[in-house]
Amino acid sequence: MAAPAAGAETGGALHVTVLSPERTVYEGVADSVTAPAHNGSLGILRGHAPLMALLGEGALRIRTGGQELRFQVSGGFLQVANNEVTVLSERADAA
Repeated sequence: MAAPAAGAETGGALHVTVLSPERTVYEGVADSVTAPAHNGSLGILRGHAPLMALLGEGALRIRTGGQELRFQVSGGFLQVANNEVTVLSERADAA
């Protein structure tokens, strides 16, 4: 029997984790993520190619179920792999 496809456990959505040095700021599923990369805005949808990006300063937007969550981030890194988005930021606060 074949193994389930990556992301099957999230119902076809992205799994997003936002971490700061102090705590896990957000962990859950999302339809899309928009992040302030060092040299511009970066949009991520399901099926995005693997990626590592340097974060700048600005609003991290997570769209899920018709609502948008916003976090103010400053510096750090973003990684995308197998429909999982991990944000490691020097500062991440709910906006």
